[in-house]
Amino acid sequence: GLERGAKNQFSTFSNFITTINQKKEGIGNRNSPTQLVIPNIKNVRDLPPICLDVRQKQRISIDTLPQELKAPIPPEPSLPIRTKTVKDFQDDVEKAKSSGDWKAVHDFYSTTFDSFLEINAAFKKDTNSPFNTTEDSGINAKFVNVVYDALLNTPQDVQKSVLKGIINGLLQEWKGPRTKDDLRAYCILLQNPQFSNTSTYVIYAHLLRQIAALTEADHHFLVHWSKKISQRRFKPLVDRLLQFISLRLFPAKPEEFPPMVKCTWWIPSATKVLALFNAANSLISPPIISYTDFYNSTLDHIDLMEEYHNWQCYGNSHRFSFCQYPFIISIAAKKVIIQRDSEQQMISIARQSLVDKVSRRQKPDMNMLFLNVKVRRTHLVSDSLDELARKRADLKKKLKVTFVGEAGLDMGGLTKEWFLLLIRQIFHPDYENFWLDNSCFWLYRLISVTLMGLAVYNSITLDIRFPPCCYKKLLSPPIVPCDHNTLVGISDVTLDDLIQIMPELAHGLSELLSYEGNVEEDFYSTFQVFQEEFGVIKSYNLKPNGDKIPVTNQNRKEYVQLYVDFLLNKSIYKQFAAFYYGFHSVCASYALLLLRPEEVEILVCGSPELDMSALQRSTQYEGYQKTDLTIRYFWEVVLGFTLDLQKKLLHFATGSDRVPVGGMADLNFKISKSETSTNWLPVAHTCFNQLCLPPYKNKKELKQKLIIGISNAEGFGLE
Repeated sequence: GLERGAKNQFSTFSNFITTINQKKEGIGNRNSPTQLVIPNIKNVRDLPPICLDVRQKQRISIDTLPQELKAPIPPEPSLPIRTKTVKDFQDDVEKAKSSGDWKAVHDFYSTTFDSFLEINAAFKKDTNSPFNTTEDSGINAKFVNVVYDALLNTPQDVQKSVLKGIINGLLQEWKGPRTKDDLRAYCILLQNPQFSNTSTYVIYAHLLRQIAALTEADHHFLVHWSKKISQRRFKPLVDRLLQFISLRLFPAKPEEFPPMVKCTWWIPSATKVLALFNAANSLISPPIISYTDFYNSTLDHIDLMEEYHNWQCYGNSHRFSFCQYPFIISIAAKKVIIQRDSEQQMISIARQSLVDKVSRRQKPDMNMLFLNVKVRRTHLVSDSLDELARKRADLKKKLKVTFVGEAGLDMGGLTKEWFLLLIRQIFHPDYENFWLDNSCFWLYRLISVTLMGLAVYNSITLDIRFPPCCYKKLLSPPIVPCDHNTLVGISDVTLDDLIQIMPELAHGLSELLSYEGNVEEDFYSTFQVFQEEFGVIKSYNLKPNGDKIPVTNQNRKEYVQLYVDFLLNKSIYKQFAAFYYGFHSVCASYALLLLRPEEVEILVCGSPELDMSALQRSTQYEGYQKTDLTIRYFWEVVLGFTLDLQKKLLHFATGSDRVPVGGMADLNFKISKSETSTNWLPVAHTCFNQLCLPPYKNKKELKQKLIIGISNAEGFGLE
């Protein structure tokens, strides 16, 4: 709670409370609903710290919440007896609307929100029950929703009375740990829609501050209670917190808020409370809202690298950084962090190579600053693997590709072409036996370096689709452990992961779990499974003496979990460990700690949406205007293309048919006017995502030439 101290510590805040209670002249009819008006609050003094030893958590997630947290439960004080029901309240509101007399409604709101005890008396389902478990908050959610839905349509003095009561509760002198009734009150107050109004932000900030400072055991309860909130109510809570953070960072009217130096705790407090909702969301499958709903795009406009470096330098210390709460950082912002971190690593490695060369009194050359890969198109896979195997020391340098016999210079376009062609060949049916060959661990490692590590490190998106659990395993752990005996690539896997890879088997195991008969007698299975490897059937025990342990109704859940773990972790451990180490040999970065598995997939594969209308809106022109006839013909043709032709156009112009993380706008696509004859085909500069288009005279000619050009686009030359 708020620290005890001299009364004059709260003088300004008390004056603020007094001002709220004063009637304003000339407002009009006090009984009519009006917009809540709060006086200027820029001079409100900062309240003293809540708790000097509040622990800064690196990131709050379900991993930090133990299954059971036992905390001393202080005795709950006796609650006042309140008998008003939902119907009684709704009747009072209807009468007030028709008669204009809001006294009964005013009395209810002013009494209910006057203290935490009164909040519990009104909204607790049973005042005689303790509700001391995480399973049931004891809150009458329907009543809370009805009361809050009506609040914003009440007269101004009613709304002021609610804020006054909340302030009284926040100023209460706390002795000892919080009771469950206190936690219930916090949970209810967070849902107050008045906190969407910036004029209430001082009060909202102090509410968030108190919640952020609760013990981990108390947070545990709030997380589990919050997961029971409906999606319709949950998302506005999250949006309100995100808006609070955004407007504190970039206020539309700075004079509305106290100076930043006096409220540096506002953003950390709000972010910590938001982390509780993120943890609650993660406990539900499927989640209440998408993980992307926690992104705050406002953070895309702050100095992210400063945030990242602060996080790297200070870690779990008391210094706040948004990187401690990565769920709030958008995938576009995370891409920027990873890209700049990679660039800094490239510069550092190149500088070290230059220093080494000079120290040996050797003449430096530009090639030493890059990972130079020379390949023949006719031997693409073998040449690529050979080059990467020989140049492992250069893997963290900037990649440059040369196709033997071609004059193209790699400014980015050849690299994209190399990735695209290499992936097509590696995943060709002729190579399918490689993925099953347990002896090719070195090849797994080289493929992962090529496909995943180098792509992410060099900001290239790939046209591949690994199962979702693959990305989860790549982050297990996100940083390569120093102890080489530590297992890597082992993640928590479920039937949901298996269904993406072996849908029939996953369906069968699901049927086993729901079977209503006698599993032991009808299935006659044991904790032993069989797997075919190169034509030979081998048996494996899922647990010691598994061949002698029957699967029963009682242990079938354990059987299914062990079977899924065997298939997705243990049976492929050596292959995936090689894949894991290959990826991290290039992509080793603390920035990976910021990523969810789904975000790794997006970084590797790009966005699945191919929105040509979005590309049209963001395209830049050189020598053309967007209203020119040739440009109008171009977009009419392109928007009418099949998906396959649209992908070919993207590949022709950019070197890749994948959409980057930030969408089409991030391509910086440009159409330039080519002064050549209209008999010529279009030309592309893939390094710059630029299409050079002659001024064709009609749509038919443009379509014909464009299709020929994009359908025969392999190979590079120099103009």
